[in-house]
Amino acid sequence: MITLPRLMLAALVLIGGYVFVVAPRVEAETSTTASWQAQLAEPVPSFSPTPSAPGRRPQVFPQAGTAFFGVFTEKGPGDLTAYDGFVRAAGKSPQVMMFASGWGAEKHFDRQPFDRIVNRGMLPMLGWEPWDYRAESKQDHDRGTQPQYRLAKISGGDYDGYISEWAQGIKALGYPVAIRFAHEMNGYWYPWGESANGNRRGDYVAAWRHVHDLFARLGAANVVWVWSPNVVYENSTPLSQLYPGDDYVDWVGLSGYYGTAGMETYQTFDQIYRPTLTEIKQLSKRPVVVTETAATDAQGRKADWITDLLQTLPQHPEIIGFLWYESVKETDWRIAASPAASAAFAKGVAQPYFGAKWDPDMTPRRLIPVRN
Repeated sequence: MITLPRLMLAALVLIGGYVFVVAPRVEAETSTTASWQAQLAEPVPSFSPTPSAPGRRPQVFPQAGTAFFGVFTEKGPGDLTAYDGFVRAAGKSPQVMMFASGWGAEKHFDRQPFDRIVNRGMLPMLGWEPWDYRAESKQDHDRGTQPQYRLAKISGGDYDGYISEWAQGIKALGYPVAIRFAHEMNGYWYPWGESANGNRRGDYVAAWRHVHDLFARLGAANVVWVWSPNVVYENSTPLSQLYPGDDYVDWVGLSGYYGTAGMETYQTFDQIYRPTLTEIKQLSKRPVVVTETAATDAQGRKADWITDLLQTLPQHPEIIGFLWYESVKETDWRIAASPAASAAFAKGVAQPYFGAKWDPDMTPRRLIPVRN
């Protein structure tokens, strides 16, 4: 027999199930938008571009003999709690901050995340993702299946209104913005990969060039275009098939981790990255940025790997910076989660080499630095 107390108990169970099962996932997926709605408007950055002296070239970022370091956190500029923890652990502030925005979730351009990053002395990097991450399949083989976001639809003009709104918004910012569009395209796990979602060979380059050209036509010349594959792996799509060309790319980005699922056996930075760096040298003359990296502590060697990373990067003149993935996803990648990792990171970035300075007047470096 159904009684009032039993009905009340059932209601509590349902409510509790929503709070503890559904709500955290919704909050994580909409954190940036929700956080901005709860805050006062971010002040628009105020700066006056300084005209260069006659015959003097504008200062480039990063400067000769230096590299930058940056950070990505789960909630990005919408909630700077993780960022503040990262700064405390690193012992200094990064020069770049990346945040993600999905076409299916973030419907309209909002300048506040960009302004908040710039107001804290960092170059904003937008991870611009043409999909609805809220509808991602939990089946690994279906992760990249979202037919409405096929590459041919992008190059065919279906999203031109959306792209144009963002191009005009970014142009109006008046300071440089790096755009990491449709990253890790040589894999199968996103709808923009050529091996996924019914895409065909050549579709990625066509979509990239279409987006780039639309920005150019609208006068959004303040964009640093970051083409960012995953480090190559067995059966990944060849990079030569996916590269839009140096006329369409400013920085080449790379994602690569020590210790992704099933690969916890220790590998050095060079073991993970060198095959891809060698391949990229045959494709591009653009500088390289490690746009995603981090290390597992599954074998207690997170600090060792960080030390290796920060000792090895200065030996690669083609790499002008890196961004640390300060988040909990497959594992806890954060440096702030480990005193040993924090100490190793702080010691490494204290080197003068990672002392690049950024301000909105600087010109992003588009050529590999020449070392004497």
